[in-house]
Amino acid sequence: MRNIFLVLKREYLVRVRKKSFIVMTLLTPLLIAAFYGIIIWAAVGSFNNERKTIQVIDESGLFKNKFKSDANTTFEFISGPIATAQKQLKDKEQNLLVFIPADIMERPKGVQIYAAKNIGPMQQNRIEKIVQQELRNIKLSKAGITQQVIEEANMNVDAQTFSLNDEGKTQSSSTIAAYVAGYAAAFLLYIFILIYGAGVMQGVMEEKSNRIIEVIISSVKPFHLMMGKILGVAAVGLTQFLLWGILTFGVTTATQTLFGFNRFTATQEVLNKQAEQADPELKKEMEKSQSNTLNTVNTFMESAQSLPLAQIFICFIFYFLGGYLLYSSLYAAIGASVENQQEAGQFTFPIMLPIIASIFFAQLSINQPDGSLAFWTSMIPFTSPVVMMARIPFGVPAWEIALSMVLLVMGFVGTTWLAARIYRIGILMYGKKVNYKELSKWIFYKG
Repeated sequence: MRNIFLVLKREYLVRVRKKSFIVMTLLTPLLIAAFYGIIIWAAVGSFNNERKTIQVIDESGLFKNKFKSDANTTFEFISGPIATAQKQLKDKEQNLLVFIPADIMERPKGVQIYAAKNIGPMQQNRIEKIVQQELRNIKLSKAGITQQVIEEANMNVDAQTFSLNDEGKTQSSSTIAAYVAGYAAAFLLYIFILIYGAGVMQGVMEEKSNRIIEVIISSVKPFHLMMGKILGVAAVGLTQFLLWGILTFGVTTATQTLFGFNRFTATQEVLNKQAEQADPELKKEMEKSQSNTLNTVNTFMESAQSLPLAQIFICFIFYFLGGYLLYSSLYAAIGASVENQQEAGQFTFPIMLPIIASIFFAQLSINQPDGSLAFWTSMIPFTSPVVMMARIPFGVPAWEIALSMVLLVMGFVGTTWLAARIYRIGILMYGKKVNYKELSKWIFYKG
C-alpha cells in the first residue's frame, strides 16, 4: 500500500503542477462564461439588428391583416405581377416575397416563398403556420363553427406531475428537471471516463517509450505501479472537476453581481422591447407567451428542488470512480502492451464501444427509466456508470442502486486482475508487435 501511495502522490503532483493543467483549470470556467455570453450577445444582436421586410402578394384576398408585423419583421402587402416583384427582390437581400395563389383553398401547397439568397427555417415555418391556421379557420367557419368556438378549442394542456415516496405521500416532480439532471450527469461521466482513462494509457506509453519505467519497476511491483498511476489520475480528475465547479459558480455569481445581468433577464428585456414595438393584438399574444415562459421556468426551478440532489452527487462520485477505475485499468494494460499511438488504435476501439453505447442506452433509459433495457444496462459494469446516473433523478429503488454498485466493484476487480496480468509482461516488452493472441498468452503466463 505504501508503494501505491508513493506512485499516486508522484502521479498527482506531476500532473497538477503542469502548466497545461493550471491553465485549463482556470480558463475552462471563463470559456464557459464567455460561451454563454457570446450566445446571449448574438441572440440580442440578431433581435435588434436583423430586420426583414416580407412582401406578400395575396391573389386570394383571404389573408389581409393576417400577417402581423413585429419589431424585427414588417409584412407589406403589394399587388402586381409576380415576375415584377421577383426582379425588385434581387436588390434587397434581407427581404422575402410570399405569393399566395387565388386557388389556395383547393391547392394549399401552392404557397411560394422567394428570397435573394436563402430562406431561414423559422421564417418559413412562421409563414406556413399563418397560412395553415387561416385555411383551417375558413373551412371550420364554412362548416358552421364560429370563430369563438375555434378560439376556445385551442386549449393548452400542462399536466402537473407528482411522485410517490415510500410512505405513499405525493410530492411535486418535474420530468423535464429529471431529464436535464439525468442527461447532464450521464454525459459528464461519459466525457470524464473517456478523457482520464485515455490519459492513463498515454502516461504509461510515454514512460515506456522513454525507458523510465525500467528504473521505476526495479523498486516497485508492476501491480502497485499500475494502481498508483490509475488512482493518481483519478485524484487529478476529481480535483479538476471540483475546481471547475467552484470557479464556474464564482465567475457566474461575480458576473451577475457586478453587472446585474443574467441570461433570463437579458432575454426578458429583449422580449419586452419587441412587445413595445408591436401592434396591440400581437403585444397581447407576446405578453401571454412571456408569462407562460416565466411560469415554466419557475415551475422547473421549484420542481428541481424535489430531485434527490444529495443522492445524485454521492452516486456521481461513486460511479465516476467506479467507471473510471474499470476502464482505466484496461487503458493501462493497453498502454503497457504497445509502443505508439498507432498500435494502440486496434485495442482501444473495442474498449470505447461500450462507453459510446452507454450514452445511447442512457438516452433510451431516460424515456423509459423503469424499463428492462434501462435495468439491465444499469447493472452491466461496462455501461452501468452512465446509464444509472441517467436513471437516478427519476427515482431508482435502493436495492437496484446497491446491486449496480456491487456489480461495478466486482467488474473493477475483474478488469484490474486482467489488466495486471497483461501489464506485468507488457511493461518491459519492446520491439514486438502485439496481437490479441499474444495478450491471451500473457494473461495465463505463470511467473
